[in-house]
Amino acid sequence: MIYRALIVLLLLLASAQAAWARAPLVLYTDFGMADGAVAAVKGVAYSVSRDILISDLSHEDPGSVFAGAYRLYQAESFWPKDTVFVAVIDPGVGAERLPIALRTRTGHIFLAPNNGLLTLVAERDGIEELRRIDETTNRRPGSEESHTFHGRDIFGYTGARLAADVIAFEQVGPKLSLDALMTIPYRKAERVGEKVTGIIPVLDAQYGNVWTNIPKALFNELKPELGQNFRVRFYREDRLIGESIAPYRRTFGEVPPKAPLIYVNSLLNMAVALNLGNFARENGVGSGPEWTIEIGRE
Repeated sequence: MIYRALIVLLLLLASAQAAWARAPLVLYTDFGMADGAVAAVKGVAYSVSRDILISDLSHEDPGSVFAGAYRLYQAESFWPKDTVFVAVIDPGVGAERLPIALRTRTGHIFLAPNNGLLTLVAERDGIEELRRIDETTNRRPGSEESHTFHGRDIFGYTGARLAADVIAFEQVGPKLSLDALMTIPYRKAERVGEKVTGIIPVLDAQYGNVWTNIPKALFNELKPELGQNFRVRFYREDRLIGESIAPYRRTFGEVPPKAPLIYVNSLLNMAVALNLGNFARENGVGSGPEWTIEIGRE
C-alpha cells in the first residue's frame, strides 16, 4: 500500500513538473471577440496539445501595426523565458510579406507577419535568430486553400507546435539574415535644450492618458521637481495641435478632478493625463509615429 501511494505521488510530482516546464503561448491579434476567430485559433492550438497553456494579450484593434508593435513591447518583457507569442496584426494577409519566427536574445519566440510588428521588441531585446515559416511543413493540415486566416492556419498552428515541444525552433523553416526583419521608422526621444521630445506611440486605451516614448531618465535631465509646472505641446506631422500646462506629479489624485498632470507611467516613460478624465479625447490628441510631444519648462 505504501509502495503504491509512493508511485502515485511520484507520478503527480512528475505531472506537476511537466506542467510547470511548458512554455506559455500568448495570443495577440486584432480579430476582436465578436465572432469565432480567436476561438478558432485556440481550437487549433488545443488540437496540437490539450496541455498547452494559452493566454491572451489582447484581441482589440490597436489602430495600426505600430500600435501593435508597442503593445507587444508593453507586455512581453514580463513573461518568462521560452514564452511563445503569436502576434497577428496583418493588413497584408495573403500578400507577399513573409511569415516569420523570431527568437530574441532574452529567450522569447515571436511568430508574426514580417510587416514591422516586431520592430520594438527586436530593438529592445535583440535578435538571436530569424527564420521564415515554411508553410509546406508548418501549416494546419487541410488549410491549403485558405488564404486569409494565417493567424489560425500558420501562426497559431506553428506557435502551438513550438509551445508544446512538437517541433524545435530550428524546424520552423529556413534561416533569414537579421536585416531581413522589416521595421517601422520612428522618432527617438531626445533632449533639446530645456525641453524633451518624443512620440506618442499609443494612448492608454481605457482612460485616454497620453503615453510617450520619453524615458523618465531623460526627463530627469531637466531636474524637475514634484509640483512644478511644465508646458506640453502636441504635434501631428510637425503641425501644432494644442498645448497644456500641467504639474509633474506622482499620481492622479494629487491634482483636482479634471485637472491635467504629467506623471511616470508603468513602463517608466512620461505620460500626460486628466485626473478622472480622458485627456486625449478632450484635447484632440492621437497616437502613432506621426504624433510628437514636447515637454519643457513653463
